Amino acid sequence: MKKLIVGFAFLISPAIGYSQAAGTPQVGYPTDRSPFADLQYRQELTIFGGHFRAGTEPAGVAPRSGPMVGGRYEITVGGPAQLYVRTSRVFSERMALDPTKPAATRNLGISKVPLYLADLGISMNLTGQRSFHGIVPSLAVGAGVVSTLNSKVEKDPYKLGTTFAFSFGGGLRILPTERMQIRVDGGTHMYQIRYPTEYSTPASDNTSVIPSDQAKSFWKSNPSVTVGLSYLFFR
Repeated sequence: MKKLIVGFAFLISPAIGYSQAAGTPQVGYPTDRSPFADLQYRQELTIFGGHFRAGTEPAGVAPRSGPMVGGRYEITVGGPAQLYVRTSRVFSERMALDPTKPAATRNLGISKVPLYLADLGISMNLTGQRSFHGIVPSLAVGAGVVSTLNSKVEKDPYKLGTTFAFSFGGGLRILPTERMQIRVDGGTHMYQIRYPTEYSTPASDNTSVIPSDQAKSFWKSNPSVTVGLSYLFFR
């Protein structure tokens, strides 16, 4: 039995480690070889760019997919949690329709309609307040608004206006240095589309933009992917 115990101790000794100076076992990695590193700074500012992919909708008149740029401020509020504020702009466009016209002449063409997004939320580091090999995976959830401000096309009664939105997603924070960070984030904004009653009213050719039994209000998901560069500050 004594030989068995000695042999087992010999096998696990590399994983446990042993301090020859102190003669005591050390659990885990030696400090200079650990894949984990404490996050030194509590706040960050990020600029990012990417692509916004608008979800489909029956009439095809809501703001479309396009390039996306924005900024983000984040502060650690305790443990692995951060509070963030994010704003962005999508260089979008939309198709305009005149619902009073027959189907053949209803299309008014494509108009540029920038889409603005702003949200406040909480993100959680999956590795706590540490990085793993310089990488921090995270999940986030938030709420805010989506708006086209006062953008409206003449003769088309539809406009997105300003509406409430939920956001959620996840990403990776990559730290090549203590103060600089690369962010890769993916997620979605969910907001409501509301069609005007004119869209279901038949025109002179007895057609309408949407069928009369089509829901005039519904939520749609709009995913996006962004890459950003962050500056970290305040320990």
